[in-house]
Amino acid sequence: MMNKGMDLLSIHELSTDDVEEILILAEELKAKQKAGIPHPLLQGKTLGMIFEKSSTRTRVSFEVGMYQLGGQALFLSSRDLQLGRGEPIKDTARVLSRYLDGIMIRTYGHERIEELARYADIPVINALSDLLHPCQALTDLLTIREHKGKNLAGLKMAYVGDGNNMTHSLMYAASKVGMHFAAATPEGYEPNAEVVANAKADAKATGATITVTHNPMEAVAGANVIVTDTWASMGQEAEHDARTAVFRPYQVNWELVAESGDARCIVMHCLPAYRGEEITEDVFEEFADVIFDEAENRLHVQKAIMALVMGD
Repeated sequence: MMNKGMDLLSIHELSTDDVEEILILAEELKAKQKAGIPHPLLQGKTLGMIFEKSSTRTRVSFEVGMYQLGGQALFLSSRDLQLGRGEPIKDTARVLSRYLDGIMIRTYGHERIEELARYADIPVINALSDLLHPCQALTDLLTIREHKGKNLAGLKMAYVGDGNNMTHSLMYAASKVGMHFAAATPEGYEPNAEVVANAKADAKATGATITVTHNPMEAVAGANVIVTDTWASMGQEAEHDARTAVFRPYQVNWELVAESGDARCIVMHCLPAYRGEEITEDVFEEFADVIFDEAENRLHVQKAIMALVMGD
């Protein structure tokens, strides 16, 4: 089970019980928040939020989450920190450990998060790196539980698009809960081979399967959940036009959704969504309730994570 002081850098490092603990607590905290029941589990605690990549959902959900838990969040832009002037991240980690109770970081290279965690004496939460996005993938599991039932084992999740940080973390998440996972990406945009190998090893313990293909129709066949993401992530704006041409056959449209064969199949998107690119306007709006449940659930999952690793 998760312990105070534990980092959350990757779902691969969590056990199946850890994932279940996060989801159960997230459900409890969501119910309390909806009922107006105070839950100050982090009274007097302070979270530092390092942003080297800007965000809407990440900043608001962590900041509001700390407030609802009775604590305080500090927004720390890299432009305002000495990090922006070249201070080593290991020195920043040791300084912030003297002031804070936890650190959340949203950045580019995953190695920066690993170094921060190695030198910090307080919990570090990965709010996004170019390699992994664990908070979003755990959020997606919570959302699927709400729409498909709490027993996720045996369901199939299909991801269609770029083999990016979302692909990696969803692959890890599915493997921990026994969901079959298939990713369809264009040639040259496949997920990281080491991540795929790790996910397949995790999947053996839960009876899940991990499949990577270039055929989106093959990936979604039999799927209960279809997930997509933007074709050009932050930092890839210059590649937008070239990527759009390559990814056009990977658009989530009604033809693709129908290929799942599940009349109750749901479509998810971590946002922001570019309608007419990775997903059509009509498919997005049909599943808007699910997608915005997903967006809301970032708040509840991250509160659960913070309470478990920063609480008493």
